[in-house]
Amino acid sequence: MEFGIFSQMHVPPWDDEHSRFMRELEVAEAVEAAGFKYDWAPEHHFLQHYSHQPAPEVFLSWVAARTKRIHVGTAIVNITAPVNHPVRVAERIATMDHLSEGRLEFGTGRGSSSTEWAGFCIPSAAETKPMWREAIEQIPRMWQDGVYEYEGKYFRVPPRNILPKPFTKPHPPLWLACSSPQTFTEAGELGLGALCFTFGTPAEIAHLVRAYKEAIQRCTNPIGGYINNNIAVTTNMFCLPDGDEARYLYANAKVERFTEYFFYWLDSIPRPKGLPKEGPIGPLPPTTPEQLKAGLAAGGRQVGAPEEIIPVIQMYEDLGVDQLIYAPLTLTMDQKHVLRSIETFGKYVLPKFDKDPVHSTVRQREQQLKAKAA
Repeated sequence: MEFGIFSQMHVPPWDDEHSRFMRELEVAEAVEAAGFKYDWAPEHHFLQHYSHQPAPEVFLSWVAARTKRIHVGTAIVNITAPVNHPVRVAERIATMDHLSEGRLEFGTGRGSSSTEWAGFCIPSAAETKPMWREAIEQIPRMWQDGVYEYEGKYFRVPPRNILPKPFTKPHPPLWLACSSPQTFTEAGELGLGALCFTFGTPAEIAHLVRAYKEAIQRCTNPIGGYINNNIAVTTNMFCLPDGDEARYLYANAKVERFTEYFFYWLDSIPRPKGLPKEGPIGPLPPTTPEQLKAGLAAGGRQVGAPEEIIPVIQMYEDLGVDQLIYAPLTLTMDQKHVLRSIETFGKYVLPKFDKDPVHSTVRQREQQLKAKAA
């Protein structure tokens, strides 16, 4: 099991963008010191309060410059042609790969809200799927040596040499954002890593993890130059030596406001039972410390002391999850407590699970390329 963070850039009404950007950078440096291996940043447009992070390649370049070991990942770059022309994506990703000296993870997707895709004049959500598929098939071709040209449905490129070529050979690891069962299967069959999330327990996503792992075993012709057999799950964590203190601080951190924005803006994701089918969903009641403690037994939010969190992570590992991603700033919390949580987790929890200094995406790529060369 490996660990990462999600630099969401959640900006609640009582906060400001600049302080959040600076806090996200400080957290990225702190998690590298604590032993985390990945920092993921999304691409979102027009989603006020939920995420003010429209340019992950810019943010992650700053993270890469201020760190030495952590991998920086786009989760996700929207590669539909009206949002980001695939040639420009290939150029930017390759540039980041060089500047980070091979520490880039390339997560892709097609957007998750009508506010975003319609903001770029895409006629429907259904149209984004073939747009994504066309782009993901072509970008690895752009990174190959020689002249590239393409005449497709959603974009075309006259004969051109797309430069630079990636630092990582043949290219950085490829990932896909997944939410529906069909997408998990598709990611596996294409040999892509799966990026997903849960607001619930490990048992609630067991069928999705299983679908991905079964599908990737069937992959014999990956869409890229190798198979990235990884499923990463974004969930919640707040860890302090005193579990009761952790739950008290977390329960008062207004994390329910983030949940309200999540389901309001991301209208392509089905809402849980009990929430309105459309429109605003709040205000949601805050979760109590007692509810947080009771939920740990079923694998709920990882909020508590190290010895309480370790069994929950074990549940994910037993399912076959390869990486857990936490979003430390999708709540209202004094930065000193956020940094305390990261330090505590890195000292007492992370070493129980991640004992390999090599990133799994690096290890898998090197093993597969070595096998091909033999």
